[in-house]
Amino acid sequence: MNEIALQLRKFAKENHRLPSYSELAKMFGFASKNAAFKLVNKLVDAGILEKDHKGKLKLKGLGLPMVGYVQAGFPSPAEEELVDTLSLDDYLIQRPESSFLLKVTGDSMIDAGVMEGDIVIVEKGGNPKNNDIVLAQVDKKWTLKYFYKNGKIVKLIAANKNYPEIFPKEELTIGGIVTAVIRRYR
Repeated sequence: MNEIALQLRKFAKENHRLPSYSELAKMFGFASKNAAFKLVNKLVDAGILEKDHKGKLKLKGLGLPMVGYVQAGFPSPAEEELVDTLSLDDYLIQRPESSFLLKVTGDSMIDAGVMEGDIVIVEKGGNPKNNDIVLAQVDKKWTLKYFYKNGKIVKLIAANKNYPEIFPKEELTIGGIVTAVIRRYR
């Protein structure tokens, strides 16, 4: 099953989707789509694939071992022990059917820890609260900023003192609320 899972992950990474039943049959040398369907059911039972609320298949999130805690202040002795297994998908994404990723350009949110090149997870829907980071369309231009509302006055605030506050002149559409930031260091 691990070899099959690796092939599916490779296909998904290269094609940004899972293979169709026909493609599965071809990948694994099956004579029919029915055999691919049976394989999919086994993969769901094994926890490699899962079905969303609409029955659409997706790869189950990558589970990594959680081996303990580390002090971010002064150094302290730490012992490594398996605490749990953590799926990054489950940890970072509460509503996958309403979430999407965006790559950040620009530096207007650096003081919030959102840097150019980072990936943000945005959840559509919901009502932003003050100080939520939102994806907003302001007067036909998209931006990522802190949301602030006082009465009927709405403004968007950068996390960089070099940028002014934004007050919508014509329209404001909230595309979603940022729920997580992902950064690679290497």
